[in-house]
Amino acid sequence: MSDFVSRVTNKLDSKGRVSIPAAFRAVLDYEEAKFLYCCPTLDMQAIDAGGSRFQGAIRDRLAQFETFSEDHEFLSTALLGESENLKIDTDGRVTLSDALKEHAGITTHVTFVGQGYKFQIWAPERFETYRNEAKIRVRELRRRLGATSSGSPNSGADT
Repeated sequence: MSDFVSRVTNKLDSKGRVSIPAAFRAVLDYEEAKFLYCCPTLDMQAIDAGGSRFQGAIRDRLAQFETFSEDHEFLSTALLGESENLKIDTDGRVTLSDALKEHAGITTHVTFVGQGYKFQIWAPERFETYRNEAKIRVRELRRRLGATSSGSPNSGADT
């Protein structure tokens, strides 16, 4: 099974549509996705998107909570109630709703970022800020893990 990988920036056209990157469409086709499932991220100004694996991950997460519990209600509202199914046209484009664009701060360009079972949709400038922070945090994490794991072939290596 293929994963969503890489990063691509595309422009919104005059009708507000954006082309899903071809490699991402191939994964959606493999998953037999009839639409693009999108929801605002819980803690960032971006959009989580994907097909059946992404929806399955949401179902799996919700299943960890007792049905009708307050936590289940809050999480299902955030992950399902705020979600949208976007129709993918024959040219592989989707139209992002105003609500999704507003949440992510998208105006003219969109950055697609692969994350394995799902991908994220960002305003390019917001993604660059997030990407820089992610690099710093990954370096810190690697240092912490390197300090606690002995015998690792890459312990202490700076890659």
